[in-house]
Amino acid sequence: MRKREEERVLNDRSEHAFLRLAITGMTCANCSGRIERVLGRKAGIYRANVNLASKRGLFEYDPTQITPEAIIAHIEKTGFGAILDDKAHQAVLQSAEAKATEKMRWELIISAILSAPMLLGMIAMMLGSEASWVHFVHLPWVQLLLTTPIQLGIGARFYRAGWASLRAKAPSMDLLVAMGTTSAYLYSFYNGFLGGDPTHLYFESSAVIITLILLGKYFEERAKNRTGEAIRSLMSLQAQTALRIDPSQTGQYYIEVPIDAVVEGDLLLVHPGKSIPVDGVVISGHSTVDESMLTGESLPVDKGEEDLLYSGTLNQSGALVMKALKREEESTLSKIIALVNEAQGSKAPIQQLADQISAIFVPAVILIALVTLLISRIVLGEWGDAIMHSVAVLVIACPCALGLATPTAIMVGTGVGARQGILIKNGEALERVAKCRTIVLDKTGTITAGTPEVKHFALNPDVFDPNLGASTDAGEKILKILVALESHSEHPLAKAIVSYGDQEVTRQQEAGQSAAGSNSDSLPIVENFQALVGAGLTGIIEGDTYFVGSPRLMAARNIDLTPLAPLIEQHESQGETVVLMSREDQLMALVAIADPVKESSAGAIAHLKARGIKVLMLTGDNQRTAEKIACEVGLNRDEIRAELKPEDKAAIISELQQSGERVAMVGDGMNDAPALALADIGIAMGTGTDIAMESSDVTIMNGDLSSLPKMITLSEGTMRKIRQNLFWAFIYNVIGIPFAALGFLSPILAGGAMAFSSVSVLLNSLSLNRLNLDRFRAHTPKKLKD
Repeated sequence: MRKREEERVLNDRSEHAFLRLAITGMTCANCSGRIERVLGRKAGIYRANVNLASKRGLFEYDPTQITPEAIIAHIEKTGFGAILDDKAHQAVLQSAEAKATEKMRWELIISAILSAPMLLGMIAMMLGSEASWVHFVHLPWVQLLLTTPIQLGIGARFYRAGWASLRAKAPSMDLLVAMGTTSAYLYSFYNGFLGGDPTHLYFESSAVIITLILLGKYFEERAKNRTGEAIRSLMSLQAQTALRIDPSQTGQYYIEVPIDAVVEGDLLLVHPGKSIPVDGVVISGHSTVDESMLTGESLPVDKGEEDLLYSGTLNQSGALVMKALKREEESTLSKIIALVNEAQGSKAPIQQLADQISAIFVPAVILIALVTLLISRIVLGEWGDAIMHSVAVLVIACPCALGLATPTAIMVGTGVGARQGILIKNGEALERVAKCRTIVLDKTGTITAGTPEVKHFALNPDVFDPNLGASTDAGEKILKILVALESHSEHPLAKAIVSYGDQEVTRQQEAGQSAAGSNSDSLPIVENFQALVGAGLTGIIEGDTYFVGSPRLMAARNIDLTPLAPLIEQHESQGETVVLMSREDQLMALVAIADPVKESSAGAIAHLKARGIKVLMLTGDNQRTAEKIACEVGLNRDEIRAELKPEDKAAIISELQQSGERVAMVGDGMNDAPALALADIGIAMGTGTDIAMESSDVTIMNGDLSSLPKMITLSEGTMRKIRQNLFWAFIYNVIGIPFAALGFLSPILAGGAMAFSSVSVLLNSLSLNRLNLDRFRAHTPKKLKD
């Protein structure tokens, strides 16, 4: 069983609980790693996962051993703040983050104003200026007055965080900055006031380094906020109020209520231009609804009576009266937001290397800085230059870029996917998508539209007079029995048969051939209903046992198919699915059902093949129907497997994996559950059903195969950005540290380079927003080869 399945089993244990926290005060990868290591050692905490980019943490714990309050207290002792990351605390979180950003902005402004005279004076002196103001700003007491508020006031954040990291035995970047700037400050104080050489002052180095680091952190914070735009844009779609209709009042009187007050069954009025407040169904009215936030499709969808509505989608042209089917917190939009939040807070396996390096990076840099100090003192013969070389090493060796390389790319990548209706559950799934070279497709609802229609209904001529047909009392009775049985099933074919039955009753009533009343009002009672997985169903009506299913099911029960064999042959040769019904061992009726192929399926499959991806189609349908569909979409006979049960699909997935292939399975998330769970990547197609979103690694909200190439392009693009980020983060330190140690970088240049290294990683990740996911052209499918 794969690691993903083991985690699911682990998560199902009743003693496990999950705590999501927003964490403040983190500045680098060592910060998030420190929290993970410290909390991971506490009794009752099974797992701690902290994301630097999203500033969020997920903690899996045993509530009988430790409480959420205790977990928050442990985080605070480690030197950080923690707030519950839930809807009730959203306002507090936003206020705290806004205040922190505003405070950083003012500290940056003050620090820049105080350090600017010293920086300008240093530049002027290097250019040979003899101006009086240049000599003035180089006076020891002037530089001390300008530097001290920066070093001991604004820079106090580095001392606090550095001391907390030492107590937690996980030294951080803040410790490096504190050590470097303090060394320059104290050495300058000694030279200026305690008998040293007053011409060797480095106050401006400590002041400008802190200013540059604050500038980089401020830009970094703003860039981080941009990485979370997907979540904020989704949350902005949530309606804050709803117009609830009071049916007891005449004229459909309505009142405006908070969205939290809406409960299942409430009647709501939605005006044009307003968002759908909760998931529901149209009771009256007609309009077009923009569902692009759900499916990624720009064209609006017509909505009329009995059509489903989804929260967050936009009503465009007409007023609608709807009935709420779910509360706001249970709506599709809320689930999408939760899913994207989870994905953006997750880690990809590729990040493990960066985490391991960050854990040992700071102690190694401190050791290198000490060695640089001693060697430089011996070689150069004086402490001033030696201290500056070691300070440059301490300052340039910030692991921030290393810690941001992976999570920022994942945040942006999953956000881009969400805007396209591609919901990726976590960073691990995003990474595995790019590695899958075999994609297995279910047929119904994946390659085909999933909205099958009954094309023909016929009775066994040996049982019923063929001259009477389905409009007779006998034909109507057997149709009702069939509909009664299928109404207990959720299978798409069953829904098609039930819909056909309702249409037939309506037609007969209009023709005056049937008694009044709907089909559902007069259906016989079904007892002992049982779904025969992958084969059909059975049930007892008025003491008789009925079976409904494929010809394979009937043949397995030794039922004579001869009377309807010509029809079976005819419809299967046309690519239609044949469903048979029997009473005990007597064949009763045939239903031929057609499920049209989606327009985009052939082009998407051709594109996948052009990328060198192996494509297979698995279906429980008969061989002839499978071949007919395969011909339409460009698959060969050796690329289809027909007449399969769910366990057969899972077995094929297992065989492919045992041969060394990484396999993605695309299905509807319900009857394909075994195969979806077993595949390296489970991809659910559909309109975001609860089962699909919970059981799969990826959910394609619009149910369109053309989203598969987009998903692969997104995965490959995100992994490419992660590799670029990691490469430059590694190279930056590999080159920068030796240059600083050898004296080729001043502390100020080192501080500037360090500050903007993180910003460059963030900007590179944000460039994913410009990734073109539609980089494929339509292909003409090849005909099925003999």
